Amino acid sequence: MLCDLCHRNEAHRHIYLFEHGRGRKTFHLCDPCAAAKGTEDSRSGSSLDLLREVQECRRSRLAALVNRAVFSAPIFDIHTHLFDPAFGELLLWGIDDLLTYHYLVAEVFRYLDMPYDRFWKLTKTRQADLIWKKLFVEHSPVSEACRGVITTLQTLGFDPKQRNLAAIRKGLANWKLKNFINHCLNEAGVAKICMTNSPFDDLERPVWQRGFKRDERFVAALRIDPLLLAWSDTAPRLREWGYEVHADLSQKTIREVRRFLKDWTRRIQAKYLMVSLTPEFAFPDAGACAQLIEKAILPHGCEFGLPFALMIGVKRAQNAGLKMAGDGMGRSDLTALANLCAQYPENKFLVTVLARENQHELCVLARKFRNLHIFGCWWFTNVPYVVEEMTRMRIELLGLSVTPQHSDARILDQLIYKWQHSRRIIAQVLVEKYAALAESGWEATPAEIERDAKELLGGAFERFCAS
Repeated sequence: MLCDLCHRNEAHRHIYLFEHGRGRKTFHLCDPCAAAKGTEDSRSGSSLDLLREVQECRRSRLAALVNRAVFSAPIFDIHTHLFDPAFGELLLWGIDDLLTYHYLVAEVFRYLDMPYDRFWKLTKTRQADLIWKKLFVEHSPVSEACRGVITTLQTLGFDPKQRNLAAIRKGLANWKLKNFINHCLNEAGVAKICMTNSPFDDLERPVWQRGFKRDERFVAALRIDPLLLAWSDTAPRLREWGYEVHADLSQKTIREVRRFLKDWTRRIQAKYLMVSLTPEFAFPDAGACAQLIEKAILPHGCEFGLPFALMIGVKRAQNAGLKMAGDGMGRSDLTALANLCAQYPENKFLVTVLARENQHELCVLARKFRNLHIFGCWWFTNVPYVVEEMTRMRIELLGLSVTPQHSDARILDQLIYKWQHSRRIIAQVLVEKYAALAESGWEATPAEIERDAKELLGGAFERFCAS
């Protein structure tokens, strides 16, 4: 047994301290450390100073173990808005895309009095210039979205203190996309990326239809929002594509919808199906959304062994003038989710909810239904204060059977900051949990800590999908 203080020499002295309400504490010291601390008898007890010093040493070693495990574990980023490089300009990257990300667009209008239309008429470069000036020069970039840009730039080798946007543009212009992808994934420690792929996107669909050589790091997820949320508009499109559907949800229409799902699941090799839902989502329900889920989506999921991902809580276009930046959120009624999990135990549900107020209820539901897997801190919950709270609550209620984070990245460069910041929080929570566990008499080994980190950063998701 190694010394609790130096952690190098073999311990020969065993010091006991009785803490009120916590029982006996035992500390193991080597001869040099015992002599330095003035302990003469192995049963003579120890001072509170020694107790604190030993605890600090143990905590420091534990933190080092956890950080090494969390920061070295390869990540499966299970939900992003990134694209395989074969999709060309649909894969966003670089400083102008970083600065015009919709989080920053919403934030900059806290300081602008110009009409929205005038802003949208500016080129992307001019929009980026304006955002840089307002959020990074005239004000300190303390928001999480702004800090993320700074973290990314520093990791890419730029000195943010220079506040030189022109130099950053020039430096990034020297990168070739292939090399930049490799660099960002390496810096973020991301091994696989799950995309968001919609057959209803007129820019994306033709790329899938003509086929391409896939980058194995980019995994597909089949997004079906228009199918479920705008059936009356989507049915005519399906008919144009050769599927014999009608406005009514007859048995023939359902068969054709399932044929559509089957074709696209195979075409893109989908990892799961997904939809983003409003807080008012109800199930069961007489509306087209619930009927399509019941009669087409869930049977398809069972047939192909695919989870159905529900991202619940978004309110679209609360401020339409801001475009994508104008979406909001609301507290959701999770009765619908409980009904899905209870009535369809053979289906698997991946779920994240947008409102902080829903997080505890979601965790409790996951304790009751093993076919429910919680993932990520989505959109407005992806700020450190809330991420830490949610991660701690999930681990305390569900152990390691969750995926605490996904990046939700829309710009390739964002992988860097989203995972740097998230790993730091995950590691911090784990250190607290392992320390509390040790206080109760169970000390996790380095191998166990490494195993747990891999579970949280993609292993639990892979296991859930395969079950």
